[in-house]
Amino acid sequence: MKFWVGVTDNRWYNFLAERQPDEVNFWRPKSTAQFRAIPSGGLFLFKLHSPLNFIAGGGFFLRHSVLPLSLAWNAFGAKNGADDFATFREHIWSIRRDRVPDPQIGCTILVEPFFWKRELWIDVPENFRRNVVQGKAYSTDEPTGARLFEQVQERLAQERWTEEPSQIVAEGQPRYGDEFITRARLGQGAFRVLVTEAYDRRCAVTGERTLPVLEAAHIKPFARSGPHRVNNGLLLRSDLHILFDRGYVTVTPKHRIEVSRRIREEFENGRDYYVFHGKELRILPTRPGERPGGEFLCWHNNEVFLG
Repeated sequence: MKFWVGVTDNRWYNFLAERQPDEVNFWRPKSTAQFRAIPSGGLFLFKLHSPLNFIAGGGFFLRHSVLPLSLAWNAFGAKNGADDFATFREHIWSIRRDRVPDPQIGCTILVEPFFWKRELWIDVPENFRRNVVQGKAYSTDEPTGARLFEQVQERLAQERWTEEPSQIVAEGQPRYGDEFITRARLGQGAFRVLVTEAYDRRCAVTGERTLPVLEAAHIKPFARSGPHRVNNGLLLRSDLHILFDRGYVTVTPKHRIEVSRRIREEFENGRDYYVFHGKELRILPTRPGERPGGEFLCWHNNEVFLG
């Protein structure tokens, strides 16, 4: 089994260790390359910058995505490792040494992160060279990797897990790929990015590609026990998101759009929206398991839609 030891910005680590979030964005200031060192569900460890040559925590890799800085902030907020957007952008600019207003950054999304107390930090393996810039992959099939993985499991048991982490099962094998994404405890930021990627960054209703106006909508809201799962999401243009949340628009289990007559009755308008009535969604995820779930659509039809 492969896992990753990533070189970690100490300010980023300290900021998040104080807050103990449910997810983090382990960003790269210039990276447009995909991160393929480990699969979804793989263990991703935080190696602090010198002189703190220790592994101080980690998380579980969900997805890597290249996003505009503004979208990364809207999705993850302080889980990017900064108090506000201005501070986050200044940090990115200081590393990139340019001032592009909304640069593309690499976003490695990690769920269920853990930040250890100082006495639980692990010495970096001897073969982790100091000139490594981004990180190094290890495998449990070789002695150094097997020992490091064992040390991580020991500390997870000591530190805060009252039950077994969802990614590491009794046999010491993680759940990878789609199975991991289904089982992992996703946060709001991961939900937004996964839904955005599942719909190929296009509005499900209109096909619109202008990313700043696209929003990941819950079909059944999280506040009403709707999960952060891709099949409980739709990527919608912002105005359609508002109408969907307020019940003026819905989507049937057969993925057809319905527009309520209440728009015309209440606002004496709606011509631009009625053109979608009865039509199928223009964009659907290619993976069947990521398409809108029938149980969530039925709930919205019955509980929210103003028919």
